[in-house]
Amino acid sequence: MMRLLFLFAAGLVAAPTQAAETYPNRPVHIVVPFETGAPDTVARVLAQQLTLQVGQRVVVDNRPGANGVIGAELVAKAPADGYTLLVTSASFAVNPSIYKKLPFDPLKDFAGITNICSTPGLILGVNPAVAAKSAQELIALGRKSDLSYGSPGVGNTLHLAAALFGARAGINMVHVPYKGAGAVLVDLMSGQVQALISAVPTVLPHIGSNRLRALMVTDEKRSRVLPDIPSAIEAGLPGMVMKYWVGYSVPTGTPQPIVERLNKEIVSAVGAPDARKRFADLGMDAVGNTPAQAAKLVSDEIDRWSAVVKAAGIKVD
Repeated sequence: MMRLLFLFAAGLVAAPTQAAETYPNRPVHIVVPFETGAPDTVARVLAQQLTLQVGQRVVVDNRPGANGVIGAELVAKAPADGYTLLVTSASFAVNPSIYKKLPFDPLKDFAGITNICSTPGLILGVNPAVAAKSAQELIALGRKSDLSYGSPGVGNTLHLAAALFGARAGINMVHVPYKGAGAVLVDLMSGQVQALISAVPTVLPHIGSNRLRALMVTDEKRSRVLPDIPSAIEAGLPGMVMKYWVGYSVPTGTPQPIVERLNKEIVSAVGAPDARKRFADLGMDAVGNTPAQAAKLVSDEIDRWSAVVKAAGIKVD
């Protein structure tokens, strides 16, 4: 009897180890819970590198909707076998504060793999027809008449950031929600909305072509890829310091050997010269850290964004 129990227990230990040794033996899916934007760009950069490293196709699967909730729920309910990953970003940490009930627990239902990259702040930008050359000039305009701004959806971090800007500045800003960051950008450049706050990779090409005027970066210091744009501190808005990050997670229960293998491969991909250069060109800093550090960031960000939601007075019906 004892021998049978020993063999049974040994089998339970051996199964995850054997799974890790043969992992991956079929395509791996990376779920991006948004359409266009920084998370999608990051996922596609890494998918190419990971495909080369692991010898299996790494497929990017866009599942947008409900500020990332739809895609996250899909991953939370997927088999915990390492073949379905979730791209997480600040919105993942915001959702617990803006939705009364989520179909998953971001801390209990997901295991962190690693943080991929981060940006030194977001960009406050306007259509060039707007008569403001600085954040303070935009505030002055907002005190004379309402300003409109676009975001990828109600409760999105970019919505929160812009709403917080209006609250800190004491001006009324009319929110126009869209279904993706790309749609916001199109309408801003055509003059349908006047302002936005967006991730650096999304707006960087358009700042250079003079189709969007950048007024401020939401950081303590200036961005190395936009050295002429004042920081939030320089703009006199210390309460607007906020960064942007992207990470990877898997469903809780994924065998530890597979979590470790994923961490090893993804950190290696993040550190690959081509990937690092592409991130740098996008104004992002490559990270690559441990699963424990990735999980701690999500926990810390949930607390931080909860305070932002309260300060901005955001509510989702």
